[in-house]
Amino acid sequence: MPETASANDPALLRVDGPVATITLNRPAAFNAIDLAIAKKLEQLGAQIEADKNIRVLVIEGAGRAFCAGGDLQTIGAAAEANNIPPVVGELLRHYHAFITSLRRMPKLVLASVHGSAAGAGLSLAFVADLCIAAEDARFTPAYAKIGVSPDGGGTVGLAASVGSRRALQIFLAEDGFTAQQAQQWGLVAKVVPAAELKAATREFALRLAHNAPAGLAATKALIHQAPTTPIEAQLDAERDAIIACMDTDEFRVAVKKFTSKSK
Repeated sequence: MPETASANDPALLRVDGPVATITLNRPAAFNAIDLAIAKKLEQLGAQIEADKNIRVLVIEGAGRAFCAGGDLQTIGAAAEANNIPPVVGELLRHYHAFITSLRRMPKLVLASVHGSAAGAGLSLAFVADLCIAAEDARFTPAYAKIGVSPDGGGTVGLAASVGSRRALQIFLAEDGFTAQQAQQWGLVAKVVPAAELKAATREFALRLAHNAPAGLAATKALIHQAPTTPIEAQLDAERDAIIACMDTDEFRVAVKKFTSKSK
């Protein structure tokens, strides 16, 4: 953790070997996203993206919830003052810069969800590359209830995972759903007892971090670009990426180990 960080920061970073963990740290507000946390997340995202030693980023929430979504105190006050565009515009400028970095960074992002993931919290859980959830996790779209459309990458991660029809159903016709339901829909990779979430997250993150950095980064990039890339361009990208991965020491060691076994 950087020396300037304090336990009162709205988001905390710790780095343990190849695994970094961002903890959303507004427990009294169920980690709702306000301007302070958005700015801090943007800064931490840039820091992690630039660190070549990190292979996996875990995102978790402090206290009783993962993230309750956008801070309705801030947004309600802006609505009252007839000041929505500048206030929400600035909030999302910083927060969306963070979300963009999660998609762009050549590291795997793993959301670790307990308690409530609502609104932008649901979007965050599913814009991450993978999600692990406690059995008691509850996902609440929340946007339709207050008459708004999704933000925070909600239409990116969720729609890419479940398709447009299921995404429309989730955002417009579901009050909420369980971790088990999210797993059936392919949104959650693992569901574990709440008491085991920390340990299971750590184990999953380390398993992901065993991947060679070149292969991990290229796989993530290829999979995210595939839906919008014409087949010829995607196959060219696959060719370029696998050649680049093969031109690394990790590959040379792995292939030597494999070929010496098969003799």
